[in-house]
This record gives sequence, C-alpha cells and structure tokens, in this order.
Amino acid sequence: MDNRMKRSACRLLIGLAAITALSAHAEEPSWHQPHKPFRVYGNTYYVGTEGLSAILITSSQGSILIDGTLQCNAPLIEANIRALGLRVEDVRVILNSHAHSDHAGAIAELARASGAQVRASAAGARALMAGGNDPEDPLFGEALLYPPVAHVGVVADGGTVRVGDITLTAHYTPGHTPGSTSWTWRSCEQGRCLSMVYADSLAAISANGFRFSDDATHTHRAEDFRRSIATVAALPCNILMAPHPDAIDFMDKVAARNRGRQPDPLIDPHACQAYAAAAGLKLEARLVKEQQGHAAR
Repeated sequence: MDNRMKRSACRLLIGLAAITALSAHAEEPSWHQPHKPFRVYGNTYYVGTEGLSAILITSSQGSILIDGTLQCNAPLIEANIRALGLRVEDVRVILNSHAHSDHAGAIAELARASGAQVRASAAGARALMAGGNDPEDPLFGEALLYPPVAHVGVVADGGTVRVGDITLTAHYTPGHTPGSTSWTWRSCEQGRCLSMVYADSLAAISANGFRFSDDATHTHRAEDFRRSIATVAALPCNILMAPHPDAIDFMDKVAARNRGRQPDPLIDPHACQAYAAAAGLKLEARLVKEQQGHAAR
C-alpha cells in the first residue's frame, strides 16, 4: 500500500471514529491539505499542512521539530522536510505544543522514522505516552486517540532543549490542555536575529458539560489559564507561530510577504500581545457563561 492509500485509509478510520464518538471537534479538510514547505525566518521552516503547523529549526548538528500534526500526515511531513533538501534522520528532537491528535498524532511515527527523542511538559509527556487518553484534558471523552509515544522526556517550565547551536525554551501555558507548552528561540538572517514564538492554543474549548470554573477537583483551572495568557503576552516576540495557522492569519501574512509587502507582515512585535488579548476575552466570556449556569463548549 503506497503512502497515498495509507493516508486515505487512515482518514477514513479517523472519520468513522469521530462519528462513533459524536465528537464536536471534527477535522477540517485543510488539516490534510499539503502545503509547500518554506522558510519562516533564518533557520526556522514551516513543514506542516495548510491548516496544521509543524515547525523545523535547523543546525549543522541536527534539527528540532515542533509538532507532527495528524497521524495520517506523517508521510507528508517527512516529504516536506526532504523537499527542503534536509534529512528526516537529522531530526534529533521532537517537541509538542499539546497532546491532541491534530498536533501529536504523527509524533510516534515521525520519532520512529527519524530516531529522534520526544520531549514535552510533564503533563504533556503523560498524555503523549497515553496516546491522548488523558482524563485531565478538557476534551476528554471527545478527543480522538492516536498511537502512543513510547518514551517522552520531560522539559521543565523554563527549561531548555539544545541541538547544535539552537536552544529552545519551554513555557508552560496550561489551559487548552494541562500540558500545553509554548516554545521560544532565536533565529538569525543576514546578521539580524529575531525572537521566534510558537505559542500554544489558548482556546477554552472542551467536551460538553465541562467547566473551567467551579470545579472542586480542579479549583485552579481558570487561574492557570489566565496566567498562561499573561505568559504568552509577555514573551519576547518578533515572529509568532501557532499550532493552527489560521488562528493568527499566518498563511495570509506569508502570502503577503511573498507578494513583496513591506514591512514584512510576519514580523510584528505586538503579535503575541494581540493573540493573548483575543484569547483572554474569549476565556472571560466562557467563564461568564459558566457562572450563568451554562457548561458551554
């Protein structure tokens, strides 16, 4: 069976699983739609699909990959890396934003193909090794499962991951999931170095009936979420990336840059603040609904 047939079969199985689970968070066609890989800035490259991000940061001693997108997309991610003239086998570390199937589904396969170590936050590591079967996840019971990752190393909050001359810093940003993590690093081009941010999803979505507030077992969820939003707002931030590129109009900005728009639309020192502010408004609206007696999604 060739890769195209494998991906078609996999999509069918996942689609049937979603119908069976009555999930309200079905996949979007853009999540599978190929996108030509491209340089974001310096040694940072986009190797994901049209609707799901996967970010590759390179060095002379190997690369770091953030996120793998869906299980079915593993061959696509590998092909995008090769299309850049790079080797999948040179990926030394795979990191994760959060352990949902649309960002972690392909990590087990990509780790096998590359031989890379997988690392995540403490809560993220547990969820990855459980294949997304995480009772602490707000989407537990509706989130689709995926192949578990056999071994996941833990990166502490504020901890770093190094490969060659690249260093990424972990910023725990729990809320969307307990293990949500944002990543920062520096990339340089023609003598100009910029602060790169891969900010995790800040959307307060959940399974039906879940509450971020007034949960006697998890009294800190809303406060943690607010703190995470503030963390993202305070990050040094020249270029913002996110697991769902459409959440920050990323592809539109890339297209504008490719058309020659100046200044470069991707370079925006206020992008993280704007992303966090929008998320904060939505979170507070969600909490108001919960206080009114609505366990909204």
